[in-house]
Amino acid sequence: MIDWTIIKILSWTESYFKDHSIDSPRLTAEILLGFCLDVKRLDLYLQHDRPLEKNELTLFKSLIKRRIGREPVAYIIGEKGFYESSFQVREGVLIPRPDTETLVEKAIDLLGTGKGYNPAFRGARKVLELGVGSGAIIVSLARACPDHDYFACDLSWISLGTAIENAEKILKTPVRFFQGSWFDSIKKQEYFDLIVSNPPYIPAHEIQDLASEIKLHEPRLALDGGADGLDSIREILARARNYLLPGGRILLEIGFDQKESVESITKTYPEYENIEFIKDLAGHNRLFSAQKYIEKTN
Repeated sequence: MIDWTIIKILSWTESYFKDHSIDSPRLTAEILLGFCLDVKRLDLYLQHDRPLEKNELTLFKSLIKRRIGREPVAYIIGEKGFYESSFQVREGVLIPRPDTETLVEKAIDLLGTGKGYNPAFRGARKVLELGVGSGAIIVSLARACPDHDYFACDLSWISLGTAIENAEKILKTPVRFFQGSWFDSIKKQEYFDLIVSNPPYIPAHEIQDLASEIKLHEPRLALDGGADGLDSIREILARARNYLLPGGRILLEIGFDQKESVESITKTYPEYENIEFIKDLAGHNRLFSAQKYIEKTN
């Protein structure tokens, strides 16, 4: 009978994951084993010759089986790191992506420096996130810039509950959460200095071509942007101008190939100016930014 020490089980699992075309097989093995044993990855090597108990081996085998079934690692271990924090995630909640940190960094820049805002505005700024998901964006903003007022909404009760849990775990600054589709749960005369969102922007026909981890496990509601991927973006841009203060900004994550389409949509709304597209670390246009027109007075 094999004495399954930590180093032996890591080596075997790495090879097994390679045979099944699992991305980052060694890293995945380390993360899952560390979760199973409730230790940090470094401790796996400090205790490399420790044999696994029978119950630990049984649990680890079940984790391997789930990963071979293409369940995302974040769902298996129940968390995902994003912008200096760890966020709880579960089935039915979109897993935060590194690309979305571009949006967070731009928003922090605006909140921290006041660039682009109505110079007459004073005091705490009001920030709204549409489609909060796990809360990764709004919680990261509130953690980095706590002297503002934060609001967030989502149609999914599962996402909303997860975001609330993450906010309570990570923040001292309260976030006000609402259930509803986009602006439906926001009062008509509620105005914001900054609106942010990572809306669904994948064309419906492309969902089937996504990795199995995404198309089989992550919520389609958070991915499917309609026939051309722009349904949610159109609705947000049409309605956001009625909820932005003059000089306020909107920041949207978009698909890497959607710049021209989003520009075209924006041109139908003269309220938006100072439009820019910001690239992610891979050099793709990942973020749309626009400012609400400030009426000039004599």
